[in-house]
Amino acid sequence: MQDWPEGVGRRVLQSVDSTMAEGARIAPSLASAEWVLALEQTAGHGRRGRAWASPQGNFFASLVMRPDGPPAAAALRSFVAALALREAFVAATGRDASFKLKWPNDVLLNGGKVAGILLESVGAGQGVSHLIIGIGVNLVAAPGADQVEPGAVPPVSLLSETGTRISPEAFLDLLAPAFARLEEQFSTYGFAPIRTAWLNEAARLGETITARTTSETITGRFETIDEAGNLILTTAKGRRVIPAADIFF
Repeated sequence: MQDWPEGVGRRVLQSVDSTMAEGARIAPSLASAEWVLALEQTAGHGRRGRAWASPQGNFFASLVMRPDGPPAAAALRSFVAALALREAFVAATGRDASFKLKWPNDVLLNGGKVAGILLESVGAGQGVSHLIIGIGVNLVAAPGADQVEPGAVPPVSLLSETGTRISPEAFLDLLAPAFARLEEQFSTYGFAPIRTAWLNEAARLGETITARTTSETITGRFETIDEAGNLILTTAKGRRVIPAADIFF
């Protein structure tokens, strides 16, 4: 772990309900950022409370940190995490062209979902005292097609797609330094360079995609993401700014 970021904690647990839940429990006692890695997770969850399959050998970790700036800026760490994940994947496999980023918070490998990111905040009122960034990676196994929403990107595993076998601990040793470097860039220069880097690796940029919100389904050309991380689609009815949605290709 010679490249482990200075001042960042590393907690490895044999088993836990979820690293997000553990992160929330320990957040008040932490003086600095800390990664929580579980070798077994019994109650993992994804966006909107969806269950996250957690077979042993896959990667389940959360970073607990104190974010600078307003809550809206804290949410932009999902893009920082996505770039860090992609960097770790490339370092592990040497396959730069195989990994793309899917708005708002997934990493794709050969077109299939290999990783997901979930952000939760801890705090009262207008402030965010801690941010918990949960990351799940299909290192050795992926859910079956019957376990995902119809039309969703099919899950894949790193092992099945690339033949690369890496332990959760070794993957964390690649991910943590990448995140620390990108977080420093974000803290120093703001979202602009992160946004540019993310768009350079964005899946289906310039193509027609479908965004499903809680109230409507919107189809249009994926033009960009804006300075707040919102998805920008050009539709038959004009330009749409979408802050949150599930994306279908």
